Amino acid sequence: MIMFNPLFRPLLLVVSRTIFTVFLVGAVTGCSLYGDVKDSVSEKVFGKEDPNPPAELTDFKPSVDAKILWNFKVGETGGFDFTPAIDGNSVFVADSEGDVVKVNLTTGAQEWRIKAGEKLSGGVGVGQNIVLLGTAQGAVIAYDYTGKALWKAKLSSEVLSVPRVFDGVVVVRSGDNHIVGLNANDGSRKWVYQRASPSLSLRSSAGVVVDAGAVYAGFAGGKMVALRADNGNILWEATVAQPKGVTEIERIADITSLPVVDGALVYAVAYQGKIAAVDRTNGRIVWSRDISSFAGLTTDAGKVFVSHTAGSVYALDDNAGKTFWRQPGLLNRKLTTPVSLGSIIAVGDFEGYIHFLNREDGAFSARVKTDDTAVMPQMVAVGTGQLIAQTRDGKLFAISIK
Repeated sequence: MIMFNPLFRPLLLVVSRTIFTVFLVGAVTGCSLYGDVKDSVSEKVFGKEDPNPPAELTDFKPSVDAKILWNFKVGETGGFDFTPAIDGNSVFVADSEGDVVKVNLTTGAQEWRIKAGEKLSGGVGVGQNIVLLGTAQGAVIAYDYTGKALWKAKLSSEVLSVPRVFDGVVVVRSGDNHIVGLNANDGSRKWVYQRASPSLSLRSSAGVVVDAGAVYAGFAGGKMVALRADNGNILWEATVAQPKGVTEIERIADITSLPVVDGALVYAVAYQGKIAAVDRTNGRIVWSRDISSFAGLTTDAGKVFVSHTAGSVYALDDNAGKTFWRQPGLLNRKLTTPVSLGSIIAVGDFEGYIHFLNREDGAFSARVKTDDTAVMPQMVAVGTGQLIAQTRDGKLFAISIK
């Protein structure tokens, strides 16, 4: 029997199709996210032999040339997820120890490095000459592009995701499912949207997406909301996935990744749930189908690309959700969100590999090894010929595709 202490927040995961467990950790600074917890629970239940071992990588003849242009050591991430941010010819990146670095996109040379003075847990967000970071102590810190400190705002809980800035408003999500709008000039609070957290949910670094004055966010229980960016008023709420199953663990259907806006639709996918296309004007579900994902999806030119929880990569029709192809060769490799690079789709894995798939049929086109640690969930495309990725060890890589 597993005892639940109400002072602790449970982190949940499925470790096989039929056997489930819960691993409890304190809601404290530096708590591991999904991958680390999954490893710990799996070992406790099954021993050191993985019941669902990762797929062995097979050789293939590359059809495109992928190579590392440069790499840069930032710092370790401490179990938190960080996303590199690009503006102009600069990459902004951070680590859990409080380092914030500006790197030249072309050369990989450091332009400046500053110390935030406290543990960082979320970011990086950029825009309107502002660099935004979240802290494990529940604050948002803003700098300008020269590294000068602008302001610091206190929130109700740790910040695990990327703060966004839109039209003078910084929108940030805290770990207790509050979404807050801050004045981009001084960090003062403009509005707050609060949502109750269920007793059992998956801990993730999913944040918000801001597009054309609307804020989109997914939540536990398969819900997605749209808010006004200027005042936080709710525009609509949609049910992407319905919890199902007998036990509370089986009924988890959390949206643990970012929604993706494409034209008139916004797409979202839930863990142990569905992928859905939602009308941006009214929240109506246009189509949905049963696909589970923890890492999330991307869209490009009529297709939706999604990393399945089990490790397959799918390409779907964006109008109806039908499958164009499925690449099963990366099972249980804890994939990142797919990134579109024109004719190539890129996904990273837990061993530091980045896999490049043909957009039309999903065939392996190239493979690059970064280091021996997991690639962060969100890689960043630079046009169609370059990719920026950060690893769990805190290294930053620029990779070209030709």
